[in-house]
Amino acid sequence: MFKKNKNKNKEIKKRSRQLALFTIPGFIWLIVFCYLPMFGLALAFKDYKNFDGNFFTSLFKSDWTLKNFQVLFRVNNLGMIIRNTLGYNIVFIILNIVIPLIVAIMLHELLNRRSAKVYQTVTFLPYFLSWIVISYSVYAFLSYDGGLFNQIRSWMGLKPINWYRTPGVWPYIFVFLNTWKSLGYNTIIYLAALAGIDRSLYEAASIDGASKLQQAWNITIPLLRPVIVITFVLALGGIFRSDFGLFFHVPNSGGPGGTLREVAEVIDTYTYRLLMVSQNLKQSAAIGFVQSVIGFILISTANFIVKKYDPDRALY
Repeated sequence: MFKKNKNKNKEIKKRSRQLALFTIPGFIWLIVFCYLPMFGLALAFKDYKNFDGNFFTSLFKSDWTLKNFQVLFRVNNLGMIIRNTLGYNIVFIILNIVIPLIVAIMLHELLNRRSAKVYQTVTFLPYFLSWIVISYSVYAFLSYDGGLFNQIRSWMGLKPINWYRTPGVWPYIFVFLNTWKSLGYNTIIYLAALAGIDRSLYEAASIDGASKLQQAWNITIPLLRPVIVITFVLALGGIFRSDFGLFFHVPNSGGPGGTLREVAEVIDTYTYRLLMVSQNLKQSAAIGFVQSVIGFILISTANFIVKKYDPDRALY
């Protein structure tokens, strides 16, 4: 008996080492791209000046200061930028939970598994597309001179529309593109959770006369609640961040970005312009630091609330 337990422990240790080896690439990636760049946070608290052309030497020689955070109160149209950032992200969070959930339930209920895999692949492909590629595709549809939409309008005897000078339509374009691009990835998360639900629950509900809609509402969604809560909490941490490629590349793909800035300017695009146009490293770092702090506070607060009312659904 003792020998059997000893062999079992050896097997467990062996499997643990094998699993640990698989985590090494991800751990290295995390160190290189997440932890090492955190050294740059010091810029947010430094009156950075280039003394001798060496970044690290100049960083250590520069004086400590909190003045960099004053940029947050001196931003022109600060209300518009925060409104855009929060407004878009709130809509994105809601749609990226509701729509993928509905699509996942529909795919899960398909009897033809081959068709389900085809539909799943089709929805997942946009996730791998770069925003650069998408921006040129959008331009092919919306170009004033040769865009597909304006060609259709000309065939119908209507005047072409300069979409890149029409700010009112772009909030809908941003929402559509974000939902379309992330639909496949978010759907897979729910499909993975759906695979773990006991099919006997649906069989019992079907015997009791429950329709597919009633089964989804009373069985599927309640059992997916942990995944929905975790997805919401994690998304809440990025509510003050935006998809830079969506708001910078897509509206500027073929038209003057200034005309769309009212609906396309978010915190991330403003920080980029502050960095590239003004070459202001320290204030850009300060804005990024504030975004991270707010995200951490939001995740911690949301997780605290979840843990208080439903500890099993909390992240930690």
